[in-house]
Amino acid sequence: MTHDPDFRPLPLPQPSSFRYEERERVGIITLDRPDRYNALTFAVYRELTDLFTVIDRRSLDPEGARALVIRGEGKAFCSGGDVEDIITRLFNRDMEGLLRFTQMTGELIHAIRRCKTPVVASIKKVAAGAGAVISLACDLRVMGSKSFFAFLFPQVGLSGADMGASWLLPRVVGLGHASEILLLGDRVYAERCAQIGLANRVIDDSDDPGKVDEAAFELALAIAQKPHFATRMTKTMLQQEQDMGFTDAIEAEAQAQAICMQHPDFKEANDAWLAKRDPQWK
Repeated sequence: MTHDPDFRPLPLPQPSSFRYEERERVGIITLDRPDRYNALTFAVYRELTDLFTVIDRRSLDPEGARALVIRGEGKAFCSGGDVEDIITRLFNRDMEGLLRFTQMTGELIHAIRRCKTPVVASIKKVAAGAGAVISLACDLRVMGSKSFFAFLFPQVGLSGADMGASWLLPRVVGLGHASEILLLGDRVYAERCAQIGLANRVIDDSDDPGKVDEAAFELALAIAQKPHFATRMTKTMLQQEQDMGFTDAIEAEAQAQAICMQHPDFKEANDAWLAKRDPQWK
């Protein structure tokens, strides 16, 4: 595969409601309302969706991000929808207006799952409501030892099935655990999350909350250093096979693997092994 000299990557959006930067091929999304525990606004929903969509379209950019981290500024990850900016304003909407809002929130989760670039969530203190579902939609989750998830929708008179949670959560923790979490809406602390597979890493951050962000970045960096074509294909298959029967999944994986075998990275891995050197991914 040769580089197309006419390739022009899509420009990244310039969000006004959060921060985005790229470091060592890792894109870092920072929710930036620490005084509100990074509560979401209408603008955050829209701009995050746009960002994930563009990053997915830029995933073949030779200079683009190879993995992503989503984190919160300050002590927390995200406390969900902002009470003043979103919740109280919903009471003034009719059914059509409410549906437009709930569909918009689902579009964000769909964009995260559709994005072929792997995403790591860095969860400090709290991931509640929509913040919990955003974390759930990520591929991997790093939690601080005192942090917790709160799928709190039932506690405020809403369905626990929100933004795709009842589709995603059983696939991560199993139907029994998901039913308990979504029916009760109670806090699920980091230790329990690790036990049921909701957390991939739990970091002792009692002396420094920043350790969680550091661990999440290191995990994303490890992914970014892998052959990107293969990691994109892996995430694609993990997502698509959720809706396949076993026979279809076996055939889909056979086709995906044959495609990967045509990519120069497959031969480069073998050449590097024979030469006893580190591979130089294409």
